[in-house]
Amino acid sequence: MTPEEIAQQSAKAMWEKDAATKWLGAVLDAVGPGTARMSMTVAPHHTNGHGICHGGFIFTLADSAFAFACNSYNQCAVAQHNTITYLAPAKLGDLLRATASEISRSGRSGLYDVTIRDQEGRKIAEFRGASRIIKGVHFEDAAQGGTV
Repeated sequence: MTPEEIAQQSAKAMWEKDAATKWLGAVLDAVGPGTARMSMTVAPHHTNGHGICHGGFIFTLADSAFAFACNSYNQCAVAQHNTITYLAPAKLGDLLRATASEISRSGRSGLYDVTIRDQEGRKIAEFRGASRIIKGVHFEDAAQGGTV
């Protein structure tokens, strides 16, 4: 399998079990080796007492994009720690796009940046996530004689 096919198959396997991201209303727009793009439209249930998108939902969108990026090698990866900086408010009806990209991957550790923008390209937030490879794979690869 090519790296792109591995990323696609890993994402498919993860998406089938990812109830949280589906509940959020997010969509996986693209995935590749070490990368992922997700989007969601800010709905009324995403807004807080200020009438803007609750930061927890923006974080969740970024965290989900990070998860698909760091799990794109058919190795199970989890978050070690994440940080986010909110740069501008997202409003009801805004289309948010989270783009995750791998900064570093060495041994069992990875570092990923996620930029969240609205439909006009305005930066809403910057997220950085550190990942850790754990035991397991997302799918069995018959071409490799079993697990990858």
